[in-house]
Amino acid sequence: MILITGATSGIGKACAELLASQRKDLFLVGRRLDRLQGLQKDLTTTHKIKVEIAPLDISLSSAVLEFGKKFSSELNQVEALINNAGLAVGRDTIQEGNLKDWDTMWDVNVKGLLYMTHQVLPYFVQKKSGHIVNLGSVAGRWIYPRGNIYCATKRAVSALTEALRQDLLGTGVRVTEISPGMVETEFSLVRFGGDQERAKAIYEGMTPLSAKDIAEAVVWALMRPKHVNIQEMIIYPTEQASTTLVHRRTQK
Repeated sequence: MILITGATSGIGKACAELLASQRKDLFLVGRRLDRLQGLQKDLTTTHKIKVEIAPLDISLSSAVLEFGKKFSSELNQVEALINNAGLAVGRDTIQEGNLKDWDTMWDVNVKGLLYMTHQVLPYFVQKKSGHIVNLGSVAGRWIYPRGNIYCATKRAVSALTEALRQDLLGTGVRVTEISPGMVETEFSLVRFGGDQERAKAIYEGMTPLSAKDIAEAVVWALMRPKHVNIQEMIIYPTEQASTTLVHRRTQK
């Protein structure tokens, strides 16, 4: 069974769909119960697999602890955790920044990842097997203007991934970081508070990555032989060379 956070949209959903097509049982968590239920129905009907779901806000430590107690038997069956849930809010400078936005990004991108990882690690270590895949970002390596807090959270994800790999050395548990560039999902829509025009403009004149592109990389890393650990993958669209360099075709 593979546990996926933020499974109701974007990369998380694409990972669920791809893994389901390979007959992998799933445990999907996210904040939107209606979407979880819809995805559960679609995947079980189409692929005849087992799909557990649980509505969960991973930024709340008490909720994650309760989740761990309630689903202890299911967590004991988990063979991989995909820490996909994450978000960016706003594009302000630090001096203009909104403290609530800062807290939201730290709570989901960093604390939530830690909380969920902490729930599965005892089972992985006991079994001397398991795989943690953290969804990072190129923004965690190369900072861009007005990316400040989001970039800082993703740099923290990168550091925590490396720390996990070192702490888990000898346990048989693998740790991977997947760091995408521009991916067209709900990411920009969330960042800009639901402003569809502004979100769409981010990808104008170029071809961004799709959620499926990243899901294929995640699944490929998961499916390597147990003696092989893919430490990190950095994935850009062809028309992006860095966090600030994007080739945009002339619009007619």
